[in-house]
Amino acid sequence: MRTGIPATMQAIGFDEPGGPDVLRAESLAVPQPAEGEVLIRVAYAGVNRPDVIQRMGRYPAPPGASPIPGLEIAGAVVAQGEGVTPDSIGQHVCALVTGGGYAEYCIAKIAHCLPVPEGMSLAEAAALPETLFTVWHNVFERGWACEGETLLVHGGTSGIGTMAIKLGKLFGLTVIVTCGSDEKCAAAVTIGADHAINYKSADFVEEVKRITEGKGAQLVLDMVSGDYVPRNLACLAEDGRHVTIAVLGGMKAELNMAQIMARRLTLTGSTLRARPDEFKALLCDEIFGTVWPHVEDGSLRPEMDRVFPLREAGAAHAHMEAGSHIGKIVLETGNG
Repeated sequence: MRTGIPATMQAIGFDEPGGPDVLRAESLAVPQPAEGEVLIRVAYAGVNRPDVIQRMGRYPAPPGASPIPGLEIAGAVVAQGEGVTPDSIGQHVCALVTGGGYAEYCIAKIAHCLPVPEGMSLAEAAALPETLFTVWHNVFERGWACEGETLLVHGGTSGIGTMAIKLGKLFGLTVIVTCGSDEKCAAAVTIGADHAINYKSADFVEEVKRITEGKGAQLVLDMVSGDYVPRNLACLAEDGRHVTIAVLGGMKAELNMAQIMARRLTLTGSTLRARPDEFKALLCDEIFGTVWPHVEDGSLRPEMDRVFPLREAGAAHAHMEAGSHIGKIVLETGNG
């Protein structure tokens, strides 16, 4: 018997794919942690673009994962499975999860949890794991970003974009972003971007060439794909790297392979949700050792947009799809 833990909880689900209005509250059994897992009483859950795509029916949960949306959470550990030390009970943690975040309780692998430092709100903590894990892995591990290099990021005021700005500046990169309005460009510069290009009023390829004095950027973090890819490659310096993490503009691109060979360009990309637990644990360890000190001393915080009650998850999705947000959107369960 788990003292103080109810048998049921409120969660957000949907019966059929569709618009934000298909999301609705439901009562479900509180899950039981298995070996190496903890049960977290969720205070806040982050809202991410993959949640929206899952709701549309285009990004199903991987085998064995909860069908409830939500890939990042923060709250208190209230129960643990075999192999987890008892001193984890009561700790405030944030966690990367494969699903289940839009709920009052959620299971997480203890190896995918990070401690919430003093002085950091649980809302901010819930806004960190998905973007932090994604940007760190793709910019610094797959993209080999090095101090002194230039990074081009599309969607500069998105959750991913704002995290890329902040991490890039912490680790010595010059960061160029693209945004869809002058207001968003101004916000991106305020957040820390060195340069922001309004892609609706300027050719970002020409602007990158101008900013870099013709040298190009060493790395592009691409969330658009499609017809952006050849334009991104035109922005790259010789030996540049192109890392794709989403295909919002289409899954196919036409490339000049001779140009890629002549300029020695590297094209790569990744998704995070379906990666093995062991990989995520190693990534979590590296982030704890390399990035978390900046979280602990307050020099890294997520850019926060809005907090919605859990029951208004549909409104949170509509807000994200409207494209006016700057930074992270989170859901509040009332367990804080």
